[in-house]
Amino acid sequence: MQSALAVVEATIGGKLHPKAAKARKRRKNPHAVALGRKGGLKGGVARANMLTPDQRSQIARAAAQARWGAKPH
Repeated sequence: MQSALAVVEATIGGKLHPKAAKARKRRKNPHAVALGRKGGLKGGVARANMLTPDQRSQIARAAAQARWGAKPH
């Protein structure tokens, strides 16, 4: 690894700083984040409004069974 680091540093003409790689975080596009958030907020409500009370009950029962059903001792 030290040899590889030496080759990289010789190629770039300087020292490679480990903290510099962390500083170059990818930033999210705020407009895309807002659009995704908007769709995500209304999606669950729209789906719940389309379900009948019996369907919602079945989904809740399945979720409770998955969460609380067969637990290992």
